[in-house]
Amino acid sequence: MGGGGREGRSYRSRTQRKHFKQSRENVWKRSKSDPDSTDGHASPWQPFATQNPSFDEYYKEQGIVAAEEWDRFIEVLRKPLPAAFRINSSSQFCSDIRSQLENDFMKSLQTEVIEEGEVEPIRPLPWYPNNLAWHSNFSRMQLRKNQTLERFHKFLKLENEIGNITRQEAVSMVPPLFLDVQPDHFVLDMCAAPGSKTFQLLEIIHQSTNPGALPNGMVIANDLDVQRCNLLIHQTKRMCTANLIVTNHEAQHFPGCRANRNFSSASDKGIESESNMGQLLFDRVLCDVPCSGDGTLRKAPDIWRKWNVGLGNGLHSLQVQIAMRGISLLKVGGRIVYSTCSMNPVENEAVVAEILRKCEGSVELVDVSNEVPQLIRRPGLRKWKVRDKGIWLASHKHVRKFRRIGIVPSMFPSGCSHMDATDIEPKHGNVTDVNSDEGLQQVEDVLTSADDLEEEVSDLPLERCMRLVPHDQNSGAFFIAVLQKVSPLPVVQEKHINPEEKMPPRNDDPPKKLQNQDTEEVNGMELDLADGTDEKDPEGSLEANSIDNEDGAAVEPDPLTCEKVNSEETEVPVNTETKSERTGGKRKLQIQGKWKGIDPVIFFNDETIINSIKTFYGIDDLFQLSGHLVSRNSDTNRVKRIYYVSKSVKDALDLNFRVGQQLKITSVGLKMFERQTSREGNSAPCSFRISSEGLPVILPYITKQILYASLVDFKHLLQYKTIKFADFVNAEFGEKASKLMMGCCVIVLSKGGEALSNPVQIDASTIAIGCWKGRASLSVMVTAIDCQELLERLLMRLEIEKGDLVQENAMGTDEVQEEMSDNGEEPESLEVAVNT
Repeated sequence: MGGGGREGRSYRSRTQRKHFKQSRENVWKRSKSDPDSTDGHASPWQPFATQNPSFDEYYKEQGIVAAEEWDRFIEVLRKPLPAAFRINSSSQFCSDIRSQLENDFMKSLQTEVIEEGEVEPIRPLPWYPNNLAWHSNFSRMQLRKNQTLERFHKFLKLENEIGNITRQEAVSMVPPLFLDVQPDHFVLDMCAAPGSKTFQLLEIIHQSTNPGALPNGMVIANDLDVQRCNLLIHQTKRMCTANLIVTNHEAQHFPGCRANRNFSSASDKGIESESNMGQLLFDRVLCDVPCSGDGTLRKAPDIWRKWNVGLGNGLHSLQVQIAMRGISLLKVGGRIVYSTCSMNPVENEAVVAEILRKCEGSVELVDVSNEVPQLIRRPGLRKWKVRDKGIWLASHKHVRKFRRIGIVPSMFPSGCSHMDATDIEPKHGNVTDVNSDEGLQQVEDVLTSADDLEEEVSDLPLERCMRLVPHDQNSGAFFIAVLQKVSPLPVVQEKHINPEEKMPPRNDDPPKKLQNQDTEEVNGMELDLADGTDEKDPEGSLEANSIDNEDGAAVEPDPLTCEKVNSEETEVPVNTETKSERTGGKRKLQIQGKWKGIDPVIFFNDETIINSIKTFYGIDDLFQLSGHLVSRNSDTNRVKRIYYVSKSVKDALDLNFRVGQQLKITSVGLKMFERQTSREGNSAPCSFRISSEGLPVILPYITKQILYASLVDFKHLLQYKTIKFADFVNAEFGEKASKLMMGCCVIVLSKGGEALSNPVQIDASTIAIGCWKGRASLSVMVTAIDCQELLERLLMRLEIEKGDLVQENAMGTDEVQEEMSDNGEEPESLEVAVNT
């Protein structure tokens, strides 16, 4: 169409959708053209091969399931993963959604074809509290393609976008349950993107708070990758919370923000410090580390062809470092959960064992067998082997000398180093290349059989770890370990070296790498083994070393956090608050101070604007604005958005200023006020409107610019978006609306369905929307999808109320009929009266 070609236009034309497709691999679809086809014609689509001989051999030998279970295990692992989702417990429609699932979809979907062995099409997960998590026996593909499931699929999409539910793999919901989070806890999610678990933690923090109140705790969600931070922000924005900070750091180098005399005080920066916080420590830490991700094979079948043992081996040291950093940031008495979506013991039990050894009794592995009792779990392994270049290794003494950079003692059950053992290496008299097929075969002849090896057995209580396997409850696979810090760490472990301290000297010529200084791509960043490590801890200096795969080629692991492949979001627009730092393809080392490319976090103290907002909306003094407002623009005249932060977040920000802004903050707080830029907005007494996200928090404290509408008028506002004052059904309401000052106002749905003149008690069930009072009309300031959701919820409530009313009338009629029958009277006339 329109004569394609490049004539008449620049080669670098406007960015097209196809350019984005080229930049990332879609693991769900194969190319339409078959590369093996000789005639060039497209071949029919074929599913991914769901088998890998190396995978089978490795996990059979590790004994993750009994031999008699293997066939069932592998059969379930090759099936698509059923969809699962979780209801947001802090949503005001939580009960309505749960009721709709129990009374509507469980019955209406009963006739659909369901999986073998399943009785119900959808069901609540028995181990998740209060029927808030649900399992669907339909895969995501079935939900998208099956026309009869269209209504259920639309329901899931709408509620997920609104934030009332979160689509999340069932096993991914488990780790936060074992953290035992309380509303006053400080929680760190070290590798948080895409944010499903962070959302879950925020739900727990907010669970018992009243409308307008904020919990005393907070969540800091961190991720290494800037783009994944944007996905994290997009996910958690649906929660509408003032108790969240999103940061962008390497997890193993997450700053502790320890205040000391060398840093300037907050008062020097014009900030009144009310916080006694001297260091950023946490009550709970979620350490959901990057992993090989083979527990997600049912959801990401492309992993079958990519899998090899080098993936897990290459990430082991990084996983240990991240977990140890999490423990160092944990308060004594606090709890940390280490988890992966991998089945590999080198990434699981081996990491936990090394943590326990390094901590020297200051951390205990907690027995949580009595917690979440209905969850089917299996104990952790106490013995396993390591496989390297086709060779089974039962102990570090079997590792060839030239492989000991990558295969470290902590990978084995005992964790013991055997450097004094006789090394297997070629003799100088008859040199053989061990990387050649002939040389490798000579070594394999010595150590190729796993049965001939004397296995090590760990003396640590690793059976307290949890393994979730697919065929136990039709899910993915997961590993979870719960640890508690019972005393301070040994001094050598508490020390944290900042990457800046070991930065190479600046020179015109790039520094040459040492012969044994390996690097590895982890989460898109090149890690240097010499950076950010403790000289007193030689094993801690090993980052994710380059490990060769079975074919001898260097592996470039694509580490997955347990939620990376669980994200239901495909593409999220880049947030303007976060910008990528790229210099010559290599990411700059993070430096203390203000972060380049990231908008600054500024406490908003413009009293003129704050007082105009308080006066215009009649905000009660009980709601503290001063000291709790932040912006991302240092020029107050150009501030477009003002964010509200809780007391806990305020204290953390204050500490961050005192220590020289060590935290690289990409998002903070709840968007409370937004500048109205329209022509009418410039003439309004207050140029800032209340945002939809912030309205539920500030609503109980608003005394001006607020009206209470009848159900009919409220519904009409949602339907027509703009209504003239004279066109409201309730004329009195229209007259009151016309007398409001021009600008933002709040319309509350009255409880009885009729317009009220007196304020009503605000509670969790109160429904309110922001509107703009213009010269002649009232306009809704709510997104179309929010309007749609509210309308559907109102209609459902009306139907329920009608049903209850009909039932009450029927019961009343029955009682009257019985009474008339007892008196010998005829009930027909009453029946006619009721029907008319």
